[in-house]
Amino acid sequence: MNKYYKNFLIRSWQECHRIPASEVIRSVLAEYGLGWEPNGADRDVLHVEECYLATGGEFWVIEHQKSVVGTGAYYPIERGKNAVEIRKMYLLPQVRGFGLGKYLLQHLEETIASHGFEEIWIETASVLAEAVKLYERSGYEPATGVETARCDRVYVKQLRSNVRKG
Repeated sequence: MNKYYKNFLIRSWQECHRIPASEVIRSVLAEYGLGWEPNGADRDVLHVEECYLATGGEFWVIEHQKSVVGTGAYYPIERGKNAVEIRKMYLLPQVRGFGLGKYLLQHLEETIASHGFEEIWIETASVLAEAVKLYERSGYEPATGVETARCDRVYVKQLRSNVRKG
């Protein structure tokens, strides 16, 4: 999958993205005073093939001038009804403010709906204020049951999809 938004390329995961993607995530977490957890909450970034691709999910990177500047992913989860969790939605500071986050979230939602999923869950931290605002403006409702230690918020959104997973 290759999709363009302005001068950004959103593309499907390739093995060569492992280090640049993990560096983007580590950098953004540090920016907000959150720790990189390679054996915990961030293990999935180091094992994308196992955690996303083998489970029916997807992991995307966002490139600008041939450098990875962001990530976004989802995978099916047991929580909820025919549900996925959006994970690892991170953008470096220099590419924020161009509508890329909103576009990425909408593209994730459209892709998830096209696969017949009915619910999207997102866990985040209050300190990621821009992300919290984006999710709330995009129709995500506060929920309970945070499963990741560094997160203190969980949201859910019901999808209206006529496409069935096949």
